Parts: sequence; structure tokens; C-alpha cells
Amino acid sequence: MNNTGNDKKLDTFLIFIMTALVAISCITLYTLQPHLPGYLSDNNFYLLQLMWFVVGTVGIALIMILDFDRYRKLAWPVYILGILMLAGLFVWGDTRLGATRWYDLPIGSIQPSEFMKVFLVIALAHVITSHNEKWTHKDLKYDLLLLGKIVALTLPPFALIAMQPDLGSSLVIMSIMGFLILISGIRWRVILVILGLFTLIGTALAAMYLLYTEQFIDFINEYTPFGHAIHRIQAWQDPHLYEQSSAMQVIRSMLVIGSGELSGKGIGNFELYIPERHTDMIFTAIAEQFGFIGSSIVIILFFLMIYRIIQIALVCRDPFGTYLAVGFVGMFSYQIFQNIGMSIQLLPLTGLPLPFLSYGGTSLLVYMAAIGLVLNIQSRKKEYMFETDD
Repeated sequence: MNNTGNDKKLDTFLIFIMTALVAISCITLYTLQPHLPGYLSDNNFYLLQLMWFVVGTVGIALIMILDFDRYRKLAWPVYILGILMLAGLFVWGDTRLGATRWYDLPIGSIQPSEFMKVFLVIALAHVITSHNEKWTHKDLKYDLLLLGKIVALTLPPFALIAMQPDLGSSLVIMSIMGFLILISGIRWRVILVILGLFTLIGTALAAMYLLYTEQFIDFINEYTPFGHAIHRIQAWQDPHLYEQSSAMQVIRSMLVIGSGELSGKGIGNFELYIPERHTDMIFTAIAEQFGFIGSSIVIILFFLMIYRIIQIALVCRDPFGTYLAVGFVGMFSYQIFQNIGMSIQLLPLTGLPLPFLSYGGTSLLVYMAAIGLVLNIQSRKKEYMFETDD
């Protein structure tokens, strides 16, 4: 087949969705500003969010300079950089609310776990592509070796993030791994066995928690960094039992979301204080002001974004580009589902921001970098003469 050139057009649809989400974020942050606690009210979060959006746009332009397949050469350097950044937190990191997740720099705080998500996607996409280039015959050895490479690459960042502790981000890491395993070429019989094992382990843990609750909680508190997660699960199970402590966010978020009804209570009409409302709980502010209609528009925008990235992955003829796009689908899908799910009490609380909507310089830059790579894949989609749909 003869290459007739590259389609260099930017995906305006994806750019529009990203811009619309950031615009909704800035509007919501502007209306929230007068209702934030005193120590936060002096920060113009909507202006800072807009500034980071501009910086992220410049970042996307820089990402577009190189063909996406050139980023394969950076896979190992960025992965190692990400691991070093995570490990360095335990020496130089800033501890807040019992978690060591940030570097406090003169320009502001940065959260290495956010960068690690993109770094891991690039590294896994490179490893899977390299493995499939070397192995043409698929057998059990192929499956197990590829699976071992994926797991070995994922476990270090997962463990370092879990130790911070940050259960939410560590589960995003697992989601990225899971999505890439599904399309890596590993045969379905092996994947089904893995899913069966995870189901058995999950069922066993749930049974121990339900049958031996106190002993299970004591074990988690003493031997794992996930004691806070157990308390959040309990608050999720019976929020009114923990109304004055860990369940306060859950109860109030449900009240304000419900009070928004169909069309919302109007711009700036907030009745209850909810901690971290400009970051992790920003969906509650959207639902209270704009109701079911406004919330549905946000969810539809997220759905269209994910759908478009999947489309780009399907039409990409470079395996590395396909794996990159699917890795970002795994990253975005879990965070969106988890954040909105915890806001409506479908899932326990975790400290995960809502992509493009929650305030945060590091997170917004990382999400825009991910979109930049997806735009890069789309803009350099190769066309061939005499191609068919087969």
C-alpha cells in the first residue's frame, strides 16, 4: 500500500467538548467563590483555572509538534521520572490531612500521581506495542509474558500512590491497566480467568468484611494504608450513623443535588457548605444551580468525549496510537464514573477530581496533555491508496 499523506486536521469536535467543560468549570468556580470558606475566598479560582487552561493550550500546541509515535522514545524516561517523583514524596513531600501527595513549590503545589497517569499510559502502550512486534504467534507463553510485563510496569506506581495514601488515584492506575489488558492481544480465555480470580478475591474480602467487621477493620487499620477507605465505606453504607464525621459530605451532597430538581435553583443559590466543593465536589455545585438538566448536559459532554476518543482509537492504524487512546479512555472513564458516583452516593467518597471541571492546575494540565496526545493521533491519521473497510 502507498501512503498518500497524512490528515493534519485538528479534531474540532473534541476541542469543543474540552473547551465547553472548562467554560462550565470557570462559570461554576466564579459562582462558588463568595461561598467558599474564609481561607479560600481570597483566591480567584476561576481566573486561576482559566490561566491553567491557557497554559494547557500552549502545552497541547507543543505536544502537536512531534508525531505521536515519536513519544515511544520517551516512554522509559518519563516512566522512570514519574516513579522518582512519587518516591521523592516520602522525603520532600507536603503532608495534608494525613496524606503525602504534593510537592510544595514556589509556583504552587504539584501532584506527581496526576503526571504518573499519563506517563504510565505512554509506557504501557510502548511495551505492548514492542511485545506484539516481536511475537507473531499467540500462545500461552505470549499471554503470560505480556501480562507479566503489564503488571510489572503497573505495580510500582500503584504501590507508591497507595502508600501516600491515595486510594482513588491508585484505582485509576488499575483502570488504565485493565483497559489496556483488554485490547493488548491477550486471549480472552486468559482474561476471563483473571477476571474470575479478581471476582473470587473481591467476594472473599466482602464476605470477611460483612462477617468479621471489627476484626477486618482492625487488620486494615494496622497493616495497610487504607484505614481511611474503610471509614468512607462505612459512611457510604450508613451515612446517618456517621453524620457528624466522615459522612457529612455524602449527606449534604445528596441534599443539594436533590434540591436542584429539574432546572436548578439559579446561579449562585447555595444553601449548604460542602468541603472541597471547588475541587472534588464540584458536580454538586453544578447540580444545585442547574438541576437535572445542567447535570445531564455535563454527563452528555463527558460521554461524547469518551465516545470520540474511542472512535479515534478504532480508526488509528498505528497500534501505539490505539493503545495510547484506550489508556486515556480508561483514565477518564474511571475518574468520571467515580467522581459523579460518589457525589450521588452510588460509590464511596474518594479524593478524585472531575476531569476539566474540578479546580486544580496539575490535574487540568495532565488532562489537557492527554487530549493533546489524542489530537496528535487524530491529526496524523494515515490514509492509504486502495484501502478497504476490511
